[in-house]
Amino acid sequence: MTVVLGCIADDFTGATDLANTLVKEGMRTVQMIGCPARDEPPPEGAEAVVVALKSRTIPAAEAVRQSVEALRWLQRNGARQYFFKYCSTFDSTDDGNIGPVAAALVDALGAGFTVFCPAFPGNRRTVYQGHLFVGDALLSESGMQHHPLTPMTDPNLVRVLGRQTGGGVGLVPCEVVDRGSEAIRDAMTVGSRGGQRFLVVDALSDAHLKSIGRACRDLALITGGSGIAMGLPANYRAQGLLGNYDDAASLPPADGRCAILAGSCSRATLAQIDHFRRSGSDLFQLDPRRLAAGDEIVGEVLEWARSRLGDRPVLIYSSASPEDLAAVHEQLGRTRSGEMIEGAMASVARGLVGAGVRRLVVAGGETSGAVVSALGVKALRIGSEISPGVPWTMSLGEPSLFLALKSGNFGEPDFFQRAFEVLR
Repeated sequence: MTVVLGCIADDFTGATDLANTLVKEGMRTVQMIGCPARDEPPPEGAEAVVVALKSRTIPAAEAVRQSVEALRWLQRNGARQYFFKYCSTFDSTDDGNIGPVAAALVDALGAGFTVFCPAFPGNRRTVYQGHLFVGDALLSESGMQHHPLTPMTDPNLVRVLGRQTGGGVGLVPCEVVDRGSEAIRDAMTVGSRGGQRFLVVDALSDAHLKSIGRACRDLALITGGSGIAMGLPANYRAQGLLGNYDDAASLPPADGRCAILAGSCSRATLAQIDHFRRSGSDLFQLDPRRLAAGDEIVGEVLEWARSRLGDRPVLIYSSASPEDLAAVHEQLGRTRSGEMIEGAMASVARGLVGAGVRRLVVAGGETSGAVVSALGVKALRIGSEISPGVPWTMSLGEPSLFLALKSGNFGEPDFFQRAFEVLR
């Protein structure tokens, strides 16, 4: 089997989310950490390969460069179709990076146009009349307006993409999506012929997403959250491009000590930390002000953790409320505080693995990127799902690590405890 679907994700947790969706649909999927070397082949047996970049918040020109490099690697390895994955809350600024990267990929493929659909109803993300909702709140009222790196203050994706790309953005509205895949295909054809290179597609349900997936069967490039991918494997299966497996999500038995690292400041992660605290479990907060003052906090954390590590997880977190986060940014600066926390989390992760941790949950895209890079992980096999959008994974190479890379916005309040129950 050769690679059928080649995917480029703008952060590590988003890559895992997409890989999880494909595995649930029976597609053997491997996640690569960073763009592989030019001549490096994909892991044997992979029908879908997700290249996980850390490009969501870097300068747009560099995000474009890395994404096109990943595309070229996937093309060299024979992918039949391509997917650009971004967050279901469309995390970006008015300068990008979603629009510029998508435009560059369209140009590199000579694709003419592409679709945008971040909807993920399983996690209460829906798109209606081009507006992104989180639950029953507009994106701009969901807490994402306080995001420290990509504050989302405009829920209208047509407007957001118009500012990022300079125009040529249209909409396939819900009333068209309701009529099924052929109506969606017709609307895409009309839009593209009318000069619309980028089409936002409404979606309120998984049934909508599957119809959109079927409608995209002939597109060179699809962009979206992980939800739209649930309709793609059926297209490939109908074309005889996939094997028949009932073990796509199987991983070997897990052992080793347990830990959790949380850097996200999202409402969901803050609720999960609070639930963990109220359960009487052990936790330690990393304070960026102490890091800035030169305190040897990493050593302190590791000494604290070593006496507590075992089959029950410990939690080390830097997450803070919007008010506390604003105070830290005012005192230290947003960039400096973020870099210090990521560096500290990376060092803590290395120390925990050195102390025998082999089962690790990481909350937050930036934190996950820092941790996985620090641990030298190059590729991940995708296992069973903990919560919508978050599976367990296993690193390829030694030592084998079981990792759950969680988007900050995902999961119920008891996610941290439930994650380890699923792995057992």
